[in-house]
Amino acid sequence: MGLYTDILKPILFQFPPEKAQKLGELALSASPIWKALGPLFATKNPILKTRVAGIELPSPIGLAAGYDKNCHSLQSLSQLGFGYIIGGTIVSKERYGNPKPRIVRIPEDKALANSLGFPSEGLSKVLQNIHGQIPIKIPLFLSISGVSEEELLECYTAQAVCSAIELNISSPNTEGIRIFQDPKVLKDLLQSISTFKRNPLFIKLPPFFGTKQITNTFKLIDICLEYGVDGVTVANTWPIADSRLAVGRGGLSGRPLIKQTLDMVRNIRDYSGSKLIINACGGISSGQDAIQALAAGANTIQLYTAFIYEGPGLIKRINEYIVDFIERNDLDSLESIPAFFRNK
Repeated sequence: MGLYTDILKPILFQFPPEKAQKLGELALSASPIWKALGPLFATKNPILKTRVAGIELPSPIGLAAGYDKNCHSLQSLSQLGFGYIIGGTIVSKERYGNPKPRIVRIPEDKALANSLGFPSEGLSKVLQNIHGQIPIKIPLFLSISGVSEEELLECYTAQAVCSAIELNISSPNTEGIRIFQDPKVLKDLLQSISTFKRNPLFIKLPPFFGTKQITNTFKLIDICLEYGVDGVTVANTWPIADSRLAVGRGGLSGRPLIKQTLDMVRNIRDYSGSKLIINACGGISSGQDAIQALAAGANTIQLYTAFIYEGPGLIKRINEYIVDFIERNDLDSLESIPAFFRNK
């Protein structure tokens, strides 16, 4: 019997999702307790170590953007076995987001649909929250977004307090953000960023399904390569209609995304070769999923919805599965996994 899945989750799932999230944040606020529990979640095996854009990670498993939007729980989350954490998404000014209800559970699919619209305490307050928790045990990435170049450049100053920036140009829940999926607009933005970029930069891409979307995604990747973007996160939530959300539409996350995520990672790796870091995000919920993502060409894996459904023990289970897979197959590193599958 799992403490989280059999006892705590049924209690939390009695509450609306945002209320359950607040309760989770309350529990995580007791950082000394989570520090004491840290050894229970750790998988200290050097074979899990990897480097992305010059950043050394103790594990390839990251916490995706969206869980700790305002960076209140970084110290506690860093004790759960993740290799890195993405805080945010951060926007320049305080923002309520879309009207409620704006998150619904789809438990039969271990999925969520959300129309949050970037609720945020705003850049200044989030930076205060971060400063109150430094140093953090593992690398901290920050997700930023905005609906204008000026907003994004303001948020980009957060690079001073983190190891890398993930630029979200793909949320389906925020009007105006998708303008940066226009290759010319993205090019202008990256040109501006390049004048003061100091830390690695990742672009969070929208999901792509048909030939037209794939072609446009490859155009975005060409621009990323031209302007020194270090990698991409593949991908954001799937746009869906859902009448239970106040705005009637949102983004789907969780288990239903896994096959498409693997296909997108494979397509981008085939197109870009070894030139880009790829962070696989969407539907990954087990060690087997993680191995498949690494085999498809991902450098790291990001979790969110599976963390909600499976709890903090999931990270250790995935890490241990990866270690066992590497040792069983006489491999010498994470980087040897794609070649192993190609040679089978």
